[in-house]
Formats: sequence, structure tokens, C-alpha cells
Amino acid sequence: MTTRSRTPGSTFFIALALLICAAGLWAGYRWFEGRYVRAFSDKTALFAGDVLNLPAELAGPGRIRVVHFWDPACPCNVGNQQHLTELVEHFAGASGVDFYAVRKSGTQGQLPSTLSAIKPLDSLPGADKITSSPAVAIWDRQGNLAYFGPYSEGLVCNSQNSFIEPILLALKADRPVSATHTMAVGCYCPWAP
Repeated sequence: MTTRSRTPGSTFFIALALLICAAGLWAGYRWFEGRYVRAFSDKTALFAGDVLNLPAELAGPGRIRVVHFWDPACPCNVGNQQHLTELVEHFAGASGVDFYAVRKSGTQGQLPSTLSAIKPLDSLPGADKITSSPAVAIWDRQGNLAYFGPYSEGLVCNSQNSFIEPILLALKADRPVSATHTMAVGCYCPWAP
């Protein structure tokens, strides 16, 4: 058996190829991190719903009403929209829950097509006074505000850590809910212009 020895030139090219591969992997990692990884804000957000009222055409007894507050420029909506889609699929229509959305004033944007069942509201009395989004307000069948606050607490929003499913189930069973002031730590954007 013969052994081949490497020439200094071949060692140089192998080292250069490894260096180029390492630089490519580092560049790919930085691109991914910059595009998909966002800083998590651990500031506490206060949600106070005593300023909110349904518009006259929606006020009073009727179906359970869910109002989604969103800002198209807020990166926190991306994680929230999949959860919101699941809520609409599970509770809208025959389940007795109507979904509405209020977009932050002065912004442009549309909800994704998966959320086409949500009816847009031009305004909601008191919406200019809320502090953070994404947020949700839920009115019971009697037209009383039952919940105002975030969908969940923490970095991600899904049915595993959501406040909304238990509230909707309680309201559907005609159990009273009164949670109009909440504090939470999570991914929220300021609502004030």
C-alpha cells in the first residue's frame, strides 16, 4: 500500500474551501437570525377595557362578539394570526360567536385571506385609548364586556397558552366572566399613534 502525501498547494486549497464553507454558513446564520429571530420585549403591558363600548349597531343582547385589535406594522401579529385563524374556525358561525377587527388608526394593511370571516369595524368607541396590540375584547350575549386583554402571555400565542378559548367556552355555557383589566408580559406593540 502506498500513501499519498499532500502537497502544500492541495492543503492550501482544502483550507481555503473550509474557510469559504464556514463563511457561507456564518452568513446564512446571520441572514436567518436577522429575518426570523426578533427580540422579545419583556415589558409588562396593561390592558384596561373600561373605555371600550360596542358601536350602536352591535350593542345590546345578541351573539357573543369578539373584537380583534391589530396594527399591520406590528411584528407580533404574525404569531397571533395563526391562533386567531384557529379561533375563527372553531367558534365562528353556528357556534354563536361573531368576529370583528379594528385596525390601528392611521395604518394601512389587511388581514390575511384565512381571516376573511372577520368583519372589519371602522372604529370602536374607546379604541383610541387602549395601550397595546394585538389585543382582544369579548362581549357576552347580554352585550356586557366580559374580557379585554391579550390573547396569551409570553413570546408565542397559541391555543396551549391562550386566555381566549376558556372565556369563549364559559360564555357559550352562559357562565359569567368579568376580566376587563389585565396585565401581561409578551409580544405587544404600542397602540397610541
